[in-house]
Amino acid sequence: MNKYFSRKAKINPDPIAREITVADLVDKTFLAYNAGRLREACRLFTEKMIKEDVLVGMSITGALTPAGLGISCLIPLMKNGLIDWIVSTGANLYHDLHFSLGKSLYRGSPHCNDTVLRQEKIVRIYDILFDYDILMSTDTFIRTVLSAPEFQKNMSSAELHYRLGKYSAARERKLGLKDRSILSAAYTNKIPIYTSSPGDSGIGMNIAALSLMGSALSIDMSRDVNETAALVYDIKKHGGKSAVIMLGGGSPKNFILQTEPHIQEILNLNETGHDYFIQITDARPDTGGLSGATPNEAVTWGKINPGSLPDTVVVYTDTTIALPVITAYALERGRKRKHRKLYDRRDELLASMKRDIQDKAKK
Repeated sequence: MNKYFSRKAKINPDPIAREITVADLVDKTFLAYNAGRLREACRLFTEKMIKEDVLVGMSITGALTPAGLGISCLIPLMKNGLIDWIVSTGANLYHDLHFSLGKSLYRGSPHCNDTVLRQEKIVRIYDILFDYDILMSTDTFIRTVLSAPEFQKNMSSAELHYRLGKYSAARERKLGLKDRSILSAAYTNKIPIYTSSPGDSGIGMNIAALSLMGSALSIDMSRDVNETAALVYDIKKHGGKSAVIMLGGGSPKNFILQTEPHIQEILNLNETGHDYFIQITDARPDTGGLSGATPNEAVTWGKINPGSLPDTVVVYTDTTIALPVITAYALERGRKRKHRKLYDRRDELLASMKRDIQDKAKK
């Protein structure tokens, strides 16, 4: 046998049996093409990324919570300590609230007559359907909550979402619901959730509307940028590693990755980039969009440690396919970690990073 082939695994799967588990299906039959990349992502996440000394950040784009992936995947990962911090679109967090409020979304068809749906006051997200009244009642809930005195100040988006999650969790308890909202799960497990574009969602629009009525609530984006960098800086400073798993691309992808250029380029602190990288995307790299940018390209920006390229995987598929598989794989392999409760440590980590910046400036 050629020496090159002797180092490779042979493609020789067993026939799929009735009793095969998800993890065994991945390991034994996902052998090539994007199935092969999904197997690599499952193993990278389970065997390296969720070790005790690795900080795991996740970015979330695409309408995932309306499709139920918050309930089926994200909450189990959060409850088992497998996600330490999150950057999400505001829209995912807005639609997440529907479930904690006991609202119903339905499976439909992408081929509906949208003019008829509009007449019937039904909203469509591709093949997901729900009453327009759900938007109105969710808006009312948000405005009522955000009018409380505790929100009348400037705060990071993590603090906004934590405080909103407190009310979301309380509503779940009142309605007899459990594990319906990622905002509730983040509040319970002290997981900070940031949004890179706070004005671009129903939550942001309701904040804007309240400002017209005298609300003092505003989002401190500088605090967000510095806090997220401090999370990454702390784990790396103490000999650990940083991992990022990106569901889709867009602004949340850049926001979670830019922690490293912020540390290295802007704050002038010694760092080498994130150590592990998984992206689930359907975007091409040749169009120049960030959603398709590869780990190799991220190296040039300092976002990814160049020595870590073997530990980077891009899976070209739909997140609604890949995330349930990755979640089932990790949980089947019995992975669980102690919660870092980073929300409670934000001030401490930010102050520590600030001291290091000041100490370096004195030298």
